[in-house]
Amino acid sequence: MKKRKKNKVRAEIKTLNELKNQEPVYLNDWEESEKIGLLAAFEDIHITKENYEATEAPPHQDESHWSAMKYMMDSTLRKYKNVNILFASSSRNGYNGYAWVLFEENGKLYEVNGIYASIYGLSEQWNKEPVVLIELQNRLEKGTFGTSWNQENVFAAELKAFLGL
Repeated sequence: MKKRKKNKVRAEIKTLNELKNQEPVYLNDWEESEKIGLLAAFEDIHITKENYEATEAPPHQDESHWSAMKYMMDSTLRKYKNVNILFASSSRNGYNGYAWVLFEENGKLYEVNGIYASIYGLSEQWNKEPVVLIELQNRLEKGTFGTSWNQENVFAAELKAFLGL
């Protein structure tokens, strides 16, 4: 008697509209700082979310420097106002590490990949690339996307859950 092969049911990935209606996910280094920390890293602005949201300069910081950093972040937030962050992860050890961002802008889905390789962090690495959800699903399910060199989860499990896989 022949054994029947079970048809593996492939999970149905969420639509872009469903993803946009979820709360954004910020992992690892950006878990607390969210969009402010993410933009500060890519735009090389030396201000924390806490200091940006403060109404006066922290005691240890020069007020003119703090004001300049707040102004730079205000300008950056205006520049990225149409960028709807959906999922972001940044993980580093000292000056080495990786960052990945999934976002929607004007109805289209994009990703950004960054590498921390020196004291310059992610500066000038915001190079958006179009991404197709089914391709992202294949990278997660058939590849090693979102895992480290030794196959440990960096953000793959969380991204699968976010995408409904």
